[in-house]
Amino acid sequence: MMVNEHILKAVRDAAIFNPEIQVAPACILWPDRDRQWGSIIPRLQSKLPELLVLGDYTPDKKTGPAIWLRCVIAGNADEVSLPDNRTPIIYLPGVSRQDLRAVEGCPDHLKPLAELQYRGVIWSQINAKDWTILAYLKSNQGGLGLDVAQDNEAKSAMQLALCQFLDEDLELLNDKRLDRDYFNTLLTGGDPVRDLLQWLDQGDTFQAGRSENEWKAFVSVCKSQLDFDPQSEGVLAGAEKLANYEGPWHAIWERFCEAPTRYSNIPAQIRKCPLPQFGLFADERTAGGWPQWNEDQEKSLQGALVSLGNLTAVAARLKITELEKQHSGRRSLVWAELGESPLTCALKYLAIIADITSKSLAAGTVEDLASGYSRSGWKADDAVIRALSHAESATELEAITTAIRCVYQPWVEESARYLQSLVYATSYPGGTCISAEPISNHTGDCILFVDGLRYDTGKRLIELLTGSGLAVEEEPRWCAVPSVTGTGKAAVAPINRGSERIAEDSVGYNFEILNHHHLHKAIEESGISILTKNDNGTAKGTAWCEFGDIDHEGHDRGWKLAKHLDLLLTEIRDRITALIAAGWKRVRVVTDHGWLLLPGGLPKVDLPSALADTKWGRCASLKAGASTDERLYPWYWNQNQYFALADGISCFKNGQEYTHGGLSLQECLTIQITVTTDPSSAITPDVEITDIIWKGLRCTVALDENYSDLMLDIRSQAGNSTSSVALSTKSFKKNGTASVVIENEDLEGSNATVVLLSA
Repeated sequence: MMVNEHILKAVRDAAIFNPEIQVAPACILWPDRDRQWGSIIPRLQSKLPELLVLGDYTPDKKTGPAIWLRCVIAGNADEVSLPDNRTPIIYLPGVSRQDLRAVEGCPDHLKPLAELQYRGVIWSQINAKDWTILAYLKSNQGGLGLDVAQDNEAKSAMQLALCQFLDEDLELLNDKRLDRDYFNTLLTGGDPVRDLLQWLDQGDTFQAGRSENEWKAFVSVCKSQLDFDPQSEGVLAGAEKLANYEGPWHAIWERFCEAPTRYSNIPAQIRKCPLPQFGLFADERTAGGWPQWNEDQEKSLQGALVSLGNLTAVAARLKITELEKQHSGRRSLVWAELGESPLTCALKYLAIIADITSKSLAAGTVEDLASGYSRSGWKADDAVIRALSHAESATELEAITTAIRCVYQPWVEESARYLQSLVYATSYPGGTCISAEPISNHTGDCILFVDGLRYDTGKRLIELLTGSGLAVEEEPRWCAVPSVTGTGKAAVAPINRGSERIAEDSVGYNFEILNHHHLHKAIEESGISILTKNDNGTAKGTAWCEFGDIDHEGHDRGWKLAKHLDLLLTEIRDRITALIAAGWKRVRVVTDHGWLLLPGGLPKVDLPSALADTKWGRCASLKAGASTDERLYPWYWNQNQYFALADGISCFKNGQEYTHGGLSLQECLTIQITVTTDPSSAITPDVEITDIIWKGLRCTVALDENYSDLMLDIRSQAGNSTSSVALSTKSFKKNGTASVVIENEDLEGSNATVVLLSA
């Protein structure tokens, strides 16, 4: 029962009488000399249509002078009607029982009511005293019988919070001590920590939005629980205490950290306070509440990262590892969540780069090189992208770029030159259009082409797919060379490689075997349907679909691709999910090439334009008769066509941060992904329950089809197997029915849930 329900019943019960010896009372008088109950009367009137109030004449509020009240209970006031089956209740603010009893000295405005004390009854304590709030809460004879503090502050707080107290559950109050803090907490909405944070965030606006009583209660709670007076000490004093988060303020600080964006002005308030002198050994545990300290640490880290440019790669890796130990704790601070620790967040990935690049890939065969890269080397490329995604300002980009160039550039340069030397001495592991193993196609396959899905981005996509409950298989594959779309896209397309169309076009002057139109024609000639961007097809036969242009974004944005990659991959994940949902048995994700990305630009190597028919970032076709010191490699589609590929990770053009077309692990070793529905996460088909029949305590359930692999249970809590009330679970029969028995007869009439269980 709620408190307001108890009050309603208590007042109405005052009219109970013995009809054998009494007549029904004409009314119930509710005296309240100190007007303690006045704040809740309007609310009680909504539940007590028979409740009248002594006061100025306001008939729509059932309020009026004594003579009018007499007329109302006599049924002679047309503007007010009372329920016939209820005894009228008259609330008397500012009037005590004694005022009515002393008829001779009774004030004139009360005299019309004095006679009602004899024809009616008075709602009062058993000792005939008027009910005060304290008496009603404490008394176990007609009151609530609660444990209530009796000091003046508690009395004041309970009166201020009376409206909120009406909604309290009596059962939950029996074991509580109701003191000033309890009532003040009610008045402030039940969450003083939230209120304090809002005050620190909003300042004067917070107080302006509260009533006088609510503000007083808030101040009182702060004084008693935090030994802090918002009224006299002010917001900045509170912000300083919050930043130090000592004693009871620690819980408030943790609450702020849970949702700092809700209190966006608090960091600015703390910044207005002077930063304490922490000394040389301050860390995130002692100074983490101060954004100024975090800013100082970020500036120190920025300087340290920029200074890496003066170190060797080996020394730079050691320094990054040292910085990671020093600053990693700040990633757990609220300032990182608020985006105020970008370099510390980037440092996590710089440390990964330092670790991965400390181990050279340049050893063994081509297979060894590919194995080392697919096992762990790709993580360095991934970490470069993730580190760059945290750069917001020019100074942050400079610091992150310097660190990447110090430790990553030598490593990727070394592996590229080693791969090039192996290929030049033997052959390219990706083969040619004649020797390369074609990608097999099956009925029910949808081949999804993604331009520029580098190995590490493919790994990120796999993580997104498995997180969506899909089964994924992956296979490393060498792309066609040169590693450009014109060459590589046709190499992974389901086309007849021996067609006359390809033989006619294999001149290679622009590294392109088939343009977009001719490629689609060749795919359709192979019996493959082509899906447009938003078409999911019929899931019949085999289909080709193109989606997700990572390569275009890379050329347009350079290093800023890092900030958009997650969104691009999420869109690709959603496209794959839609294709699977449309009924395709498998979605095979293929790509044409990877890419190199180095903030600040890849190194440049000169190739005179006079020697080249076509010159791209990393590859060039030479004019007839031209000679160069650059190494030449045969074109994937025509072994009689040779191309110059830049050594290492160099470019034929200046200022290239993002490019491809050359020979490196990042450009040439890609990943093919095959996606299917994960059987372990398959959703049980919808089951329709057609009937539930009870005969005594036996429940029979019928299903729309034969689900003999399902079992029936009855539970009081659907998700809790220990709450089963059935004697035992039962399997469904071939006719689609199952019956269980409830052994405990006392449960009859209780709520329960039918639960169907799979094997």
